[in-house]
Amino acid sequence: MTDTLDDTALLRYARQILLPEIDIAGQQALAASRVLIIGMGGLGCPAAQYLAAAGVGNLTVCDGDQVELSNLQRQILYSEADLGRPKALAARDRLRAMNQQIRVSAWTETAQAESLAAALDTHDLVLDCTDNFSSRHAINRACRHAGKPLVSAAAIRWEGQLAIFDVRVPESACYACLYPDGMEDTEDTCSHSGVLGPLLGVLGSMQAAEAIRLLCTGHSPLAGQLLLVDAQSWQWRQIALRRDPACGVCA
Repeated sequence: MTDTLDDTALLRYARQILLPEIDIAGQQALAASRVLIIGMGGLGCPAAQYLAAAGVGNLTVCDGDQVELSNLQRQILYSEADLGRPKALAARDRLRAMNQQIRVSAWTETAQAESLAAALDTHDLVLDCTDNFSSRHAINRACRHAGKPLVSAAAIRWEGQLAIFDVRVPESACYACLYPDGMEDTEDTCSHSGVLGPLLGVLGSMQAAEAIRLLCTGHSPLAGQLLLVDAQSWQWRQIALRRDPACGVCA
C-alpha cells in the first residue's frame, strides 16, 4: 500500500476527491494515514466501515471481547456466523473484504497503558469507541502523552455525545477535564440501561467523518467542543469545553 493513487483508486474515491477540502492531496493523506480504533462495538463498527471505505491506508482495530448474540442488535460488522469469534478478527476480515487496497490489523487484547504507548508511536489518530470510563481515561492519558488527537464518542439509552480532544490545539481540554478520573463507581452501562442501535451508528459515522476531516485538513470545528444529542427529540446541543486547572492529566 502506497499513497500514490492509481486509476482504480481515483475512480473508487472520486466522490470525496471532488470535495475541495479533500481533493487529491487529502486522499493521498488518507492513504498514508494510520488510525487506531479502540472498541469494535456499536461505535467502532460503523466508524471502521466508513474509514475503510474512505481509503484510510492503515487501520488497526482493537477489542478483547468475542462476538455475542446480544451484540448483533447494534454491532453491524458481525453476523450470526461470527458468534464466538474475537471481535477484532471478525472486524478485520470484514474490512479487508470491503477494501483490498488498505491494510487492516487486529489487536485482540484490551488496550492497556503500556501497549497504548507503544501503539501510538505508529498511529496518527485514535478513535475511542469503548464503553467504560476506565478505558476512556487510559486512552486519554496515552493520547495526551503522545500528542495524538482523540475522537471520542459515547451513548446510552437515547442520549449520545461526541468530542474531539486535540492536544495540538492550545489550551485544549482533555477527557479528564470533562469527566474526572474516579467516576467508575457511578458508571451506567448499556447492558443495564439499554441503548438505541441506530444512535450508535449515527455517532460512529460522525467519528469517522471527523477523523477524515482531521487527517485531510489537520483540524476540526469540534475541537474544544462537546456535541450532545437526544435521539428521542433529536435535539442537539454544543457546549464549549474549558481546560480544568486542577485536571490530573493536562493541567
